[in-house]
Amino acid sequence: MKRILITNDDGFESEGLMALVDALRPLAHITVVAPTTEKSACGHSLTLTRPLRFIEIEDDFFKLDDGTPSDCVYLSMNALFKKDSLPDLVVSGINKGSNMGEDITYSGTASAAMEAVLQGVPAIAISQVYDKSPASLTKQSYDLAKKVIYDIVKKIFEGSFPLGERKFLNINVPFSQEFKGYKITKAGYRIYGNDAHLHRNPRGEEYYWLGTHALRHKENHTKDCDLSAIADGYVSITPIQLDMTSHDELEKLDSWVNDNNG
Repeated sequence: MKRILITNDDGFESEGLMALVDALRPLAHITVVAPTTEKSACGHSLTLTRPLRFIEIEDDFFKLDDGTPSDCVYLSMNALFKKDSLPDLVVSGINKGSNMGEDITYSGTASAAMEAVLQGVPAIAISQVYDKSPASLTKQSYDLAKKVIYDIVKKIFEGSFPLGERKFLNINVPFSQEFKGYKITKAGYRIYGNDAHLHRNPRGEEYYWLGTHALRHKENHTKDCDLSAIADGYVSITPIQLDMTSHDELEKLDSWVNDNNG
């Protein structure tokens, strides 16, 4: 039987995590290792300055005490699985909120998938977009996301993972449960602002609370990015590679460094 390691960045009690387990249990033996608390926007961070501890909630379901999503994957590969019997797939999510464009660099959800492919295991990050209305924040539907991840994982297990080494699938699911289909997309060009809110505590001391940004992006004429696909009602599937070298700039940079330098 196939084996899947599931993690997330919303914490071990999140509805999205439970929906993901429910969706994939018919396809494989599931092991869950998730952070104890929400670790959204923690990036690809590992915990190096304090010990970490697996806490078993039930059979093959663990929370990692104060660990990050990357910790969950890294330690699972070394502590729960043997080197010659790693899981067939790592799936991270279902994240509450999108992970598109440059948000991928912030995302704990995507970073868990990054860690998996560094460990030589194929991986998927899946996120459920929401529209920030009060209703969507309190009542999130994961029905479409469950169908999407079931179909994609089933296709992988019946054939093969479609990407090469150190590459993972980043899937974003539109808020509407009626979608137009799938689009293979590029990571978009997010337009960011600054959503830092200044407050005072009862002692009069100032503190800041960081908010989230609207899904604004730089449009191109081909509309082939993840943000455009979501805006148009499609499920976005983006192949992500860990090599962040700007290959198009290598020759130009070489000339810039070496011209008139000798």
